This record gives sequence, C-alpha cells and structure tokens, in this order.
Amino acid sequence: EYLDALAGGNQLFPGAGPERLRALTRQALGDGLMDAGILRRYELAMRPEALRWDAWLAGQQVKVDHALAAAEADCGSWGAAFDIGHVTLGCALGWLDLRFPDAGWRTRCPALAAWFARIGERASMVTTRPVA
Repeated sequence: EYLDALAGGNQLFPGAGPERLRALTRQALGDGLMDAGILRRYELAMRPEALRWDAWLAGQQVKVDHALAAAEADCGSWGAAFDIGHVTLGCALGWLDLRFPDAGWRTRCPALAAWFARIGERASMVTTRPVA
C-alpha cells in the first residue's frame, strides 16, 4: 500500500468501499492458497516419505482446492480490473504451475484458467513469471 500511495494511490488498492473490500478479499484468498500450497510443497520436498502425514497433506490440498473453487466462482465478475487481489491470485496460480505442474487446476477451473491466461499476457506478469 505504501508503494501504491507513492504512485498516487488507488491503483492496486482501491479506496474505501466495496471495491476495496473485494480486492482485499481476493488478496486474502490468494495468500491462503499460497500458504496451503507452500506447506504441501515443504512437506513433500523436505520431509522423508516415511515421515509424511498423509491426512495433513490432504487437508492442505483441500484448502488449495477450496481457494481455487472460490476464485473460479468469482472470476467472471472481475472484467479488466487488476488490483492487489488479482496480483496475488495471479502470482499464486503461477507458483502452482511452477511447483505442482501436474495439479490439473485448469481442468477444474476453466474460467479461472482463461482469466489467468489473459492476465498472463500483461507485461508485469510476463517479466515476473517464475522459472524453475
């Protein structure tokens, strides 16, 4: 928000009101998706297989799936807007592609996949795309 304010404000963080609350809700949704995804990645990458807790991993996946479903249900109303919530969700989806390339989220969330493809063409998203 500090950088947004330096740039004149209300560009990534809408001013007070319903649009701001929707942007912050999307931001929280993307943050939650990343939190659960990172916990899954850490468990799978760092913990020896014999010590992994399958039920806990499954619980984290449920959180990822619920976040994706919520974004899928809502993305039809986003239009061309691009605020902090969209940035957060776009980064989270890019990270999912990097760390879980076979997750198949696009099949389950076709509207979200179309939105992600569209915003993925933005210069800011192209230049910051994660690479292995």
